[in-house]
Amino acid sequence: MRILVTGTAGFIGAALARRLLDRGDEVLGIDNHNDYYDPALKEARLAGFAAHPRYTHVRSDVADAAALERAFAAFRPQRVVHLAAQAGVRYSLKHPQAYVQSNLVGFGNVLETCRHGAVEHLVYASSSSVYGANRKLPFAVEDPVDHPVSLYAATKKANELMAHSYSHLYGLPTTGLRFFTVYGPWGRPDMSPMLFADRIRRGEPIEVYNYGHHRRDFTYIDDIVEGVIRTLDHIARPDPAYDAERPNPGSSSAPYRVYNIGNDRPVELLYFIELLERGLGRTVEKRLLPMQPGDVPDTWADVSALRREVGYAPNTSIEEGVARFIAWYRDYTGR
Repeated sequence: MRILVTGTAGFIGAALARRLLDRGDEVLGIDNHNDYYDPALKEARLAGFAAHPRYTHVRSDVADAAALERAFAAFRPQRVVHLAAQAGVRYSLKHPQAYVQSNLVGFGNVLETCRHGAVEHLVYASSSSVYGANRKLPFAVEDPVDHPVSLYAATKKANELMAHSYSHLYGLPTTGLRFFTVYGPWGRPDMSPMLFADRIRRGEPIEVYNYGHHRRDFTYIDDIVEGVIRTLDHIARPDPAYDAERPNPGSSSAPYRVYNIGNDRPVELLYFIELLERGLGRTVEKRLLPMQPGDVPDTWADVSALRREVGYAPNTSIEEGVARFIAWYRDYTGR
């Protein structure tokens, strides 16, 4: 198939592009290579597949409607995976306009080009952050998500609403995936695995918020990519059991779906740090701090819907995943 993927210089986008190329698809990647974190890491990810004969790369911003339209017109994708976004909960506290421009304007442009380009299926990145102030665990797609605690989370919830309107009005099949704490080789340097690994390597103290009581549903990158591909191949359709008097937020009478995609095994952050310390051969001081604004104490994905409908089965243990991450980290940093 011809598949357009946005954010292919990013963590998940690069891993997904590799897998799609490996299975024989033709891929057009779009990424703006911004400097939210070191662009050198983005270039290094891209170098692993940029020369592939079935890959084409466009350096552009999804918020640039004209550039996006040109890319769609030239490539004519059958399906689209939209992963490009301004990420990060804490960054959104100081740079709200970046989220409005990328996550709202950009996503609106993607919807429009998919609509006019007769795309068979749009799969897009949502986030576990949409659960916000919810305390019922595990988080299920049937739960209401009306109380976001960061602008980042609010933009991701807005994406789900925008997608539904296009599914309803124009019959565009859309599927949103609420990602839960993705980690592994080539991960983002602003996320805890890389931040902690860097500090442990240098022997520096680690700041641990919520006094170390955070639990996160860490999900290994290979499991995430497998779930994205299975979802992409399973085109969203109207839910025949949808009841407008008792609406299910995860489905619709339109060709629309939302799924959690996680490991379904939450891990305490202190144990995750312990695994990093063991693998890197050094113990460091932990500075226990209160909860940060916009953060949530626990995440835990109920992935039963994704298991049932696409056969999603994450199977990488936290111990195995951290070991693979450390092996890559040592090689990447030359230590």
